[in-house]
Parts: sequence; C-alpha cells; structure tokens
Amino acid sequence: MTAITNDTTLFQTLGLSKELQQNAGSELQLDDFLELMVTELTHQDPFKPMENSELASQISQFATVSGIDELNDKFSNLSGSLLSDQSMQAANLIGRRVLVPLGGGYLETGSSIDGVIGLSDPASNLTVSVYNAGGALVREMQMGTQTKGEVRFSWDGLTDAGEYAPAGQYQISARASANGEEFSPYVLTEAEVNSVSIGSAGQGLALNLKGLGPISFNDVAEIR
Repeated sequence: MTAITNDTTLFQTLGLSKELQQNAGSELQLDDFLELMVTELTHQDPFKPMENSELASQISQFATVSGIDELNDKFSNLSGSLLSDQSMQAANLIGRRVLVPLGGGYLETGSSIDGVIGLSDPASNLTVSVYNAGGALVREMQMGTQTKGEVRFSWDGLTDAGEYAPAGQYQISARASANGEEFSPYVLTEAEVNSVSIGSAGQGLALNLKGLGPISFNDVAEIR
C-alpha cells in the first residue's frame, strides 16, 4: 500500500488537488480525508488490496477524533453558559442569609447568632453550648426534649453571667440523649453573604460570609 506523507511530489503523483495540498499542513477536514481515502484505494497494490476491516478502522478512527473535537467545543460553550448563569445567581445572593455547616457563627454587637440543630430521632436533654475563640464556654442553653427534625435556636449574645459577649466569632455545638445514649447532632448557623467570588470553570461559586470568610456554594444548606 502507498504510504501517505506530506511530500509535495507524492501528492502530485497521487493526483491530489492543489486545494488539498494547501490544506495538508492544517487540520484535516472530512472532505480531505475522503479524497485521501479514494486516492489511496485507487493507487493501492492490486495484489495486496486493503482489507475491509482496515478501511472500516480508518473511517472509525477519523469519526471518533472528529466527534471528540465537536464534543469538546460543545462542552466549552456549555461551560461559558454555566459561568454566565452563575454570575446572575451571584448578584442575587449578596445581602442574603444562608444556613451553613461551619460549627459556629459571627456575633455582631446587639445582634444574635441563629441556626438549627438537626435531630435524626426524638431526643431529650438537648443542650446548645457556645464557646469563644479561645475555647472557653460562655453560654449553655437547655432546650429539653425535642421531636425528630430541625430545631431552631437563637443565642442573644448574653453569657451565663448575664453580660453581653464582645463581637466576634463563636463556636457552637450541641449534645442530646436518645435511647439512653448521648450523641452530637449537627449544627447549622445563619450567616450573611457579603460578596461572591466566581472561580474558573469547574470551581463554581464561593460565598464570602460576614465575619466568617469564604465557603463553597455547594456547602450551603439553605438560602433565606
């Protein structure tokens, strides 16, 4: 079988058009491929003709490569569209409050830290504990017996001594009892979205929470 190269003389010998010669150094198009295939078949050794399976393999390989290129273009267009949609979503999130699994919240002067405690079963002796940045306990709130589901809580910023705690970050944890055993239910706290960062393709949105820093949009449990 004749080997196909980029040699100009060989292309002229095979009878290829001038247009195809000019395209030889660029991306091979479907028409070019078919013309090369016909020329190859025309000039093949009659005593060693191309097998049908070999012909089918070449066509399949070209179709696969072309299909992958088209698929990549479509994914690129889709990625751009999704990024545009994310930009519109981001504009609507600024100033909103979200529930996040950060294990704590930011206390502003004269404000409170609100959130929910998640119970997979009815529980008794539910207790919410608040710790300052140094790890010291500043408040414990007894919430008694609760049914299965999410239980709302609100810390008004008062310590166990009845004084207002300074503004800043506080850690919040919970514990409860069910079937005679103590366990730690999950805690979600509310936070305000100050700004939104849009990452490159595949990275998605990052919410910058007031007093708490960034968190992935995928980690947000609820938008309020």
